[in-house]
Amino acid sequence: MKGTVHQFGGGRYLVRLESGRYVRASLRGKLKKGSRDDPTKVVVGDLVGLARNAATWVIESVTARRTVLVRRGRAGRLGKLIAANVDQALAVVSVREPSPSFDVADRLLVLAEACRLRPILVVNKIDLAQGMEIAKRYGRLYRRVGYGVFPVSARTGAGIDELSAAMAGSLSTLIGPSGTGKSSILNSIDPKLARRTGPVSAVGRGMHTTVRSRLLPLPRGGLVADTPGFADIKVWSMVPEELARCFPELGRAGAMCRFRNCAHVSEPGCAVRKAVADESIAGTRYRNYLAAREEALEARSRRGPEVKPPAILIGRS
Repeated sequence: MKGTVHQFGGGRYLVRLESGRYVRASLRGKLKKGSRDDPTKVVVGDLVGLARNAATWVIESVTARRTVLVRRGRAGRLGKLIAANVDQALAVVSVREPSPSFDVADRLLVLAEACRLRPILVVNKIDLAQGMEIAKRYGRLYRRVGYGVFPVSARTGAGIDELSAAMAGSLSTLIGPSGTGKSSILNSIDPKLARRTGPVSAVGRGMHTTVRSRLLPLPRGGLVADTPGFADIKVWSMVPEELARCFPELGRAGAMCRFRNCAHVSEPGCAVRKAVADESIAGTRYRNYLAAREEALEARSRRGPEVKPPAILIGRS
């Protein structure tokens, strides 16, 4: 019997079987131990094989994961895996509370690219003062890169129908700092989801309202992995030489560089720096690429050559 893990709690997993039936299952002994390369046993989104033993269900195997979302552990090492087999990531930012930031948006989009998810940018709270103007600035920058940008208001419902249509038929996840309104957006898409929401603190940070990952069904078909928010987003596990591919416009321009292994920093004949100079690549994006590259280089120096980093971006709450 096969199924998809939708939730974990109390030592048991809620699994949706191929027939559509939900069952609660425990892990077979060998899966409880995990492994050195994969310390996380089973997470939401995992495709699993089950067997029934009398009146209980047991998860016996886990299908190889297509994609993963992982939190950063200590010293930049592999932390807690929070979801598997996600198709697209909705990077959620807000026009206020917390304040808008192209830096945060870039890091979220790079996280999606690094995990080989389809990135979508969602700008929430457009009902607030100057909200639409701020959303338009995001749109002008990121649509030029090639990303879908959805200005929405979880409070009024503006733009929610278009976003819901973009999520239909896929396994999506909403990533972004706490307080940007991820749970409120889900409630606006389908009030039956009844996700808990919370206020923004006095220092402008959102309060964590989602503390455990789970898969939720969407009204137009498809699923969403509701995961905890990120308070810290760093490029701790990217290989610096591969970072440019996570900035699509840099990757396209980089094909014309004089040197095949151009880092787009100071090399002669760099097509990326030329594109930045003539403003066909936004300066903010290029500066954020350089900052991310420095973080990745720093992380590699801390790990040392003997440690093999996971090929994903990791955040830490």
